[in-house]
Amino acid sequence: MKRWIAVLLVLFCIETAGDLPVFSEEKEKPSGFKVESDILYRDQSTDAELTDYMKERCRLDVEYPLGKNGFATIVWFHGGGLKGGERSFPERLRKHGMAIVAVNYRLFPKVKNPAYIDDAAAAVAWTFHNIEKYGGDSTKIFVSGHSAGGYLTSMIGLDQSYLKKYGIDANDIAAIIPLSGQTITHTTIREERGLPRTKPISDEFAPLFHNRKDCPPLILITGDRELELWGRYEENAMLARLMKEAGHKQTKLYELDGFNHGTMVNPGCDLMLVEIKKILER
Repeated sequence: MKRWIAVLLVLFCIETAGDLPVFSEEKEKPSGFKVESDILYRDQSTDAELTDYMKERCRLDVEYPLGKNGFATIVWFHGGGLKGGERSFPERLRKHGMAIVAVNYRLFPKVKNPAYIDDAAAAVAWTFHNIEKYGGDSTKIFVSGHSAGGYLTSMIGLDQSYLKKYGIDANDIAAIIPLSGQTITHTTIREERGLPRTKPISDEFAPLFHNRKDCPPLILITGDRELELWGRYEENAMLARLMKEAGHKQTKLYELDGFNHGTMVNPGCDLMLVEIKKILER
């Protein structure tokens, strides 16, 4: 794991020496970027009723490159324990020749499980159905998020039923890249059931439960196991092991030594860009 300290130092030196991204600015950003904000990703065709809260929270922003076609897209889910948080574009992922779709979703206690998982699926489905209007390639959609956003990423990527509801095959995702996401049943879902944080369970609302061979590339990234939240590295290590036991050959697990749950986001995004570039170049 220590080797990733060297990798991160290299990435840091590249950025600070010339502020050069993983993807060449000169090659990938010919005409700048545009942002379209506050897009409602749910509609009457998929929802019998749009509540006021859905109209408030089920919205996303899209940042995409101008003068370019066929670009990749990262769908990004914010963290906040499924209780809080607001959509934003992670600065380390911006201006790399790709689109970013930053998503809000409904939160506990105004809604309960699985409403927020369903929102995540609806937002990814919206991206599949609409990104080509912006010039993107629907075969190059990557799904990611931090903490609770990482949990949502894994759930809709591994449990195919959520995206299937919206006419999307989860296997069409280019890669699933959760950053420090829970892989057992989420803490907030356990709280909804009156269970303490110290009572771990793994049922149909746990990414671990849905490990499978026929899955997109899965890139698991966590902070240092000694600094992370509540065994977060160990959960991800278990998912990585079960995926490999199931025969999935495109699972990777990275531990970012020296970084805690919050500080791992920026180096995690740097590592994500490296992995996305590898996938796109295959």
